[in-house]
Amino acid sequence: MDKETDTTNWFSAVNSPEYFRTIGYELIDLLARELQIANSPLSEQKAIEWKEPEQMLSHWSDDFSSEQVSDPVTLFKEILSHSINMNRRGNVGHQISAPHPLSVITSMLMAHLNNGMGVYEVGMTGNAMEKIIIEKLVNLFNLPLSATGFVTSGGSLGNLTALLTAKALYLNKSPNTPLDKLAILVSDEAHYSIERAFAIMGIPVQNLIKVPVNSTFQMRTELLEGYYADACNEGKTVFCIVGCSCSTSTGAFDDLTSIALFAKRHDIWFHVDAAHGGPVIFSDRYKYLLEGIEDADSIIMDFHKMMSVPSLSTAVIFAQGWHSSLTFSQNAKYLWQDQQREEWYNSGKRTFECTKPMTVIHVYTLLRVYGQEIFQRQIELQYDLAKSYAKHISQIGHLELLCQPQSNIVCFRYVEINADLNEVNKQIQLAVIKEGTFYIVGTTSNGDYYLRISLMNTRTTLDDLKMLTKIIIRRGRELVKR
Repeated sequence: MDKETDTTNWFSAVNSPEYFRTIGYELIDLLARELQIANSPLSEQKAIEWKEPEQMLSHWSDDFSSEQVSDPVTLFKEILSHSINMNRRGNVGHQISAPHPLSVITSMLMAHLNNGMGVYEVGMTGNAMEKIIIEKLVNLFNLPLSATGFVTSGGSLGNLTALLTAKALYLNKSPNTPLDKLAILVSDEAHYSIERAFAIMGIPVQNLIKVPVNSTFQMRTELLEGYYADACNEGKTVFCIVGCSCSTSTGAFDDLTSIALFAKRHDIWFHVDAAHGGPVIFSDRYKYLLEGIEDADSIIMDFHKMMSVPSLSTAVIFAQGWHSSLTFSQNAKYLWQDQQREEWYNSGKRTFECTKPMTVIHVYTLLRVYGQEIFQRQIELQYDLAKSYAKHISQIGHLELLCQPQSNIVCFRYVEINADLNEVNKQIQLAVIKEGTFYIVGTTSNGDYYLRISLMNTRTTLDDLKMLTKIIIRRGRELVKR
């Protein structure tokens, strides 16, 4: 047998449908058992099996240098046992979804197709689905008929794209404005991706003007005129203002109506970072939190936070569709015949990404199978649960809320007279993680450290959270006694 034939036969074996079917069935069975564990009582599962970073590196270094694996499922089991599982009901840490089982299946379909969506012929279905989903959101947000957008990989990239567009539009109108004079107004609670975007855009970070928040962590819109006047007096040109819906740290929703009026008064771009809170638009009970968003010039909204789909998948929407073509206007003749023509079906003309994954398939499928009720129910379940847990915390001695939750995020801390509360709460968080039943995180407000939970998993119940309370109280008392 010649070398070429041998290689062809080798690839035929490793790419065979029978091999794929066997391994695929075994993996599906493995994941189904994981879902059974996730649905079991809290006492029968762990959110995390904590390992120190060096321990984990050592484990996988040993694995990588060991004998070649003959059965991939053995490797899959090892990966599962050493990874945090977002479906476990005690996983209440970061703002990452517990993916719906159907979204796990669509991930497999997406990987099999491997359609990049930068050019139409490589992403025919994906580009069409994307247009349909964006039009659905435009209608829900009550944006003008001129609005359009696309899906990109994550809120950080979405915010960057929107701000680059705002900058490009302003400089088109005022091309002689120096970059180091451009400025943006944001809440003091704005996501760090806004600051990163500034650095990428070549604008001095000190021109990111942070407006203080009130006691409920919303931007103090009554201060905007003063901050704007100060910026102008310093020779800065404010070209954009960003509203948070909601903030990452505390889940606070800014007053978008007041911000929109301010933006209109001064003829500046109004961007809404609705990465986390945008999906409340599906809930009649909670969509009031987004009042004013209909006047935004641009909006981003993550599907991978409160919409049960895998990371990363984010809608970027522009009230005036043609604005979306300003950001990445350039020549790429090997991709598109007409470089300047606006073509919704060639999404690479408007996004940072060229070989963009077909992540829209996840939310499209969930809407086709379950309708928007699936998102409405999830929002209301998680937001209601946050309020119920906050009420529970307020009735427990030794626990103190940072603020009443406006979303599915609850911040609180253990309190004890004459204790170093910051250190105690940091140690409580670490102890909870090492115990493993729950995974929680922390945040800092005005120099004070608080425990923080994000309710992302529809399996998590109030009784589960009451168990978390007991663990925190127990750990707090142990630490204070020391």
